[in-house]
Amino acid sequence: MGYLLDTNIVSAIFKNNQKVIIQLDNLRTQKEKVFMSAMTYYEIERGFLAVKATRKLLDLENLCNEYQVLLLDDMAIFHKASEIYADLKQKGLPIQDADIFIAATAIIHDLILVSHDSDLLRIKELNASRQSLPSMYP
Repeated sequence: MGYLLDTNIVSAIFKNNQKVIIQLDNLRTQKEKVFMSAMTYYEIERGFLAVKATRKLLDLENLCNEYQVLLLDDMAIFHKASEIYADLKQKGLPIQDADIFIAATAIIHDLILVSHDSDLLRIKELNASRQSLPSMYP
């Protein structure tokens, strides 16, 4: 099984969070596959563009060479995202669309979602199939 990095984990990489960097290095050493969602890419890139962080934009492109970006090119991701949205709306527990698409990507690709976002704990399939969201933070 591989891993999908949530936006807050990729952001931690850019903030030079050593705990996150060391754990990702450990995964690489163990030959684990680690991916990034296209939504995460979008969230990070738009932030860098907004503040004209040219160097960080180049670093993001380099990071994409390390962690393949999974595109939203499978209708199963959209169907799963729609199911997640409907379930959370019915429960009165909505979360951001980007988080829903990231979670749907993890579920459809059978990946462990690495996040520090407690909102994602509301998505029952993430909990059931992944036991819990692993966190790389203390």
